[in-house]
Amino acid sequence: MGHGSGGRRSAAENAGQASLRASNLRLIVTLVYAADEPISRADLSVASGLTRSTVSRLTEDLLQAGFLRELGPARITGPGRPAVPLAPATGTLVATGAEIAPAHVAVRSVDLSGRVLAEHWHDTDLMGSDAEVVLGDLGVSLRTVHARLPDGVRPLGTALALPGLVEQGSGRLLQAPNLGWRDVVPARLVRGLGPGPRLGAGDVVHVGNEADLAATAVAQTRPGHPSALRDMIYLSGEVGIGAAVVREGAVLAGRHGWAGEVGHLTVDVSGPLCRCGSSGCLEQYAGRPAILRAAGLPEHTTPAELARLADTDHPGARQALHRAGGALGIALAGVINLLDVPTVVLGGDLGLLARHLIPAAEPELVRRVLSARWVPPRMVVAHPGSALTGDVPTGGATSRVPVALAPPVEAAELSLAATGAAYHLLGRALDRPDQQLPLP
Repeated sequence: MGHGSGGRRSAAENAGQASLRASNLRLIVTLVYAADEPISRADLSVASGLTRSTVSRLTEDLLQAGFLRELGPARITGPGRPAVPLAPATGTLVATGAEIAPAHVAVRSVDLSGRVLAEHWHDTDLMGSDAEVVLGDLGVSLRTVHARLPDGVRPLGTALALPGLVEQGSGRLLQAPNLGWRDVVPARLVRGLGPGPRLGAGDVVHVGNEADLAATAVAQTRPGHPSALRDMIYLSGEVGIGAAVVREGAVLAGRHGWAGEVGHLTVDVSGPLCRCGSSGCLEQYAGRPAILRAAGLPEHTTPAELARLADTDHPGARQALHRAGGALGIALAGVINLLDVPTVVLGGDLGLLARHLIPAAEPELVRRVLSARWVPPRMVVAHPGSALTGDVPTGGATSRVPVALAPPVEAAELSLAATGAAYHLLGRALDRPDQQLPLP
């Protein structure tokens, strides 16, 4: 049989058309999701440079696939038909983020609009825990959360945030010192739970570092919509301290995905031994157990209780937090000098204790950051989609380093890593919407 061109497109032409369609779909999705307000098809045509007919075809496909939704027609201010604004869809594609930390487990299912559809949180002690047991319990929590999801949603799977070194591609956890885990493949253990069908929505399709995924949540107000914090050093503090560097809204994970281990920067070479095998690491001064030991307080003391004690001039609490803040300032000064990213976002315990840590960190930053005279370092407290600025009183005096303190929030709201893990999967879908659409 011959293969003449009579009316048939070549494989290369078909591939080119598919690539062009995928690119145009991604462009429309990007414009709608990044917009501060719902946007009309006419405005999309102008912003994208595509013809109105092309935009109409693409948006129809995206509406059918559950990426977009139409709102009520806008008020008519001139001749012609009213414009129908487009916005991110709700209750269609759903991703689940899960976080395993030394002191808690969190699970959160989020849709494309950033709305939390179901979640689970419980405090626990997982230091030195058994990975197989913990991941088995996580599978149960995933089933519980997914049972609460509305009918008709389409799951994209689960992304898991862990406090350690994760091998890119394989999702293998190489080491998590504060959990006591080494060489673990979480996806395999979660999927292999018990009798019955696969978890479906609970299938772990991505494993990442906790700080990297938490920074993803801070860098976006919702999936696909950038926050004001596009360049930052995000610090996540609990038992240990992790970090992520964000430039232009993207996490810089490093060659192997292992960047950001700020907790293991050396503050004092003659300091206390660390679980990682080194000595004088930052988390031996500013991690929760280290602060409580220095304060002479029970290990079950919560960050909120610690902050209240420091507020009432408890000498041990104030001295321990001052010591921790100083160590933070020393470590962060080195990071800022190296990377030229002067905005620091404090998450987890560090965010809750910020008003006591920053007054001690500030003098170290001012003294040690070479560029501080021209661009003073800025410290803010993490929120999903943070955009906090301004000077506030700290310890009786207004800080020279711009600071923003967040109001108290519920524990579940602090699971930035679970939120960011869900955002990561949703972001992958937004980057390739054509994969959720039928072939043309």
